[in-house]
Amino acid sequence: MSKWYMLTVIGRDRPGIVARVTSALYQAGCNLGEASMLRLGGNFTIMLMVQAGDGADTLNKALAPVIEDLSLDCHVVGIDGSLHRHMEPDVRITVFGADRAGIVARVTTALAGAGLDILDLESDVAGSESEPVYVMHMEGRALNGVDPLQEALDALSEQGIETRITPVDTMMG
Repeated sequence: MSKWYMLTVIGRDRPGIVARVTSALYQAGCNLGEASMLRLGGNFTIMLMVQAGDGADTLNKALAPVIEDLSLDCHVVGIDGSLHRHMEPDVRITVFGADRAGIVARVTTALAGAGLDILDLESDVAGSESEPVYVMHMEGRALNGVDPLQEALDALSEQGIETRITPVDTMMG
């Protein structure tokens, strides 16, 4: 039985990283599962579920030429490949605040305490170097309903952090 692995690849952003990595995996007979690939601060990162019949050695051997050629960092960890368990978010939260140490910890701790199960989180630093603004977008499941999340966000607003919560109405079918 084939085992699933979480492959993470990080390196300086440039065209062709996804094509080279996925082609090497295809040629090695690997099966790809869920993925997240994005650019962060001039770097490109891949998080990819990969199924390999011959194990982690197959992945590392198949990727070695690509990793070396593109000066990438690669990490492979065995995981439980639970596919087909997609969770739909029922709430979207946006946060804006002066970029300062601890803003992500403060916001996510308050929301976790109010019952937010984060499914996706993206952030960026906007504004200018002299006046940076931290921007965070989250989608998740409001396990205790929207009201406790709104209360947590209201408390953050008193600390100068602007927030917006929007229920997501997902129609399946």
